[in-house]
Amino acid sequence: MQLAIQRRSNMTPQQVMLIGFAVVILIGTLLLLLPISSATKESISWINALFTATSAVSLTGLTVIDINNNFSIFGQVIILLLIQLGGLGFMMFGVMFSLLLGKRITLKDRLLIQEATKSFSTQGMVKLAMHILVITFTLEFFIAIVLATHWAATLGWRTAIYQAIYHSISAFNNSGISLYSNSLQAYVGDALVNICITTLSFIGGIGFTVLLDLYYNRSWKKLSLHSKLVLLTSCILTLVGFLVILSIESANTATLGQLSWRSRIGAAWFQTISPRSSGFSTIDIHTLLPTTLLFMMLLMFIGTGTGSTGGGIKVNTFAVAVMALVNLVKGNKEVNILKRRIDNQVVINAIAIVLLACSSIFLFTWLLTITEKIPQAGYMPLVFEVVSAFGTVGLSMGVTSTLTGLGKLLLAATMFIGKIGPLTVAFALTAGTAEKRIRYPEDKVLIG
Repeated sequence: MQLAIQRRSNMTPQQVMLIGFAVVILIGTLLLLLPISSATKESISWINALFTATSAVSLTGLTVIDINNNFSIFGQVIILLLIQLGGLGFMMFGVMFSLLLGKRITLKDRLLIQEATKSFSTQGMVKLAMHILVITFTLEFFIAIVLATHWAATLGWRTAIYQAIYHSISAFNNSGISLYSNSLQAYVGDALVNICITTLSFIGGIGFTVLLDLYYNRSWKKLSLHSKLVLLTSCILTLVGFLVILSIESANTATLGQLSWRSRIGAAWFQTISPRSSGFSTIDIHTLLPTTLLFMMLLMFIGTGTGSTGGGIKVNTFAVAVMALVNLVKGNKEVNILKRRIDNQVVINAIAIVLLACSSIFLFTWLLTITEKIPQAGYMPLVFEVVSAFGTVGLSMGVTSTLTGLGKLLLAATMFIGKIGPLTVAFALTAGTAEKRIRYPEDKVLIG
């Protein structure tokens, strides 16, 4: 699909991505509207179908209706395919089918893959795409086997296999869409389920570029700065998040306080990985303390690594922005990270992404306070919902299903922007604007 779109126009890769994902969402909406997709054989409303399709493609996981009770097996499979398309990107499937049909991959196609994977160059794009497909299907298949074997005794092999495939694909793509109405709360004390889901989510959130870098360069010194930054920042955020959630929620009898220490550690670990974009939960999010919710919003805002299946502003973007601030405070004119100098344009892009993300979250939260009847002192769930949608996480405090039609559209737009990326959306909307060749005289402005 993306090959045909780009060959017939002079659109930029950013515009192709934006339009391509919009088309996938539209097709998914139409398929979910079919009576065969409904468990009751009656078509669901178009707004619910649009919201569900957007949530699946954007890998968010927020739902306005129960997936298991409202969708038939056909509808659930459509949602699963949308999740896989959203995680890998429609361009990856386009490359796969083009190669199978013996078609040539053009330079424009390679540019599109480069934009989708956020690679540094167009060299080896076809090989990279094939590696991504192999990594994805191999990991999903392996974990699906483990989960199916584990669940077979209680669910039966047929149900266990279906549930395992569904949750492994949803976990690796950091979607968080579950066939259970209360996510994975029934497995809060199940160590194997916790390990499988969090491992898939974490690996999917690192990014394919980092995974391949680790595979080919199995030494810390040989890794690229990007890989080091993603791994180091991810580990720090995970460790800090685990300690914060464990220490705070252990005193909360509604969450970790009621569990044994073994289950408590597992639940704290799960809730640390989940806000990074996974979206699954093993405890009721609504019962978490405000301190924990605010910290989880920070984790959702930061998200995963660039080029991964997760969302957020990305850990590497966060690291560059923080180090830019550190170097500024130190009086350095250049941003240095791990004995490497960062290009000024990269720093500007990182700061721009942070500002655009904050602006988007504020704007959509403000608009939702207009469309929804929210108590004056009860806007925390709404803010949490918007941050979750923008970070394509899917964690909810129970507000999603109560939104008005306009509110659902606003939240769907938030998920879409979070999936594409605010800077990519900005580039797509402003592409074609003539660059000014005039260089104006320099002047000074007081700040601070």
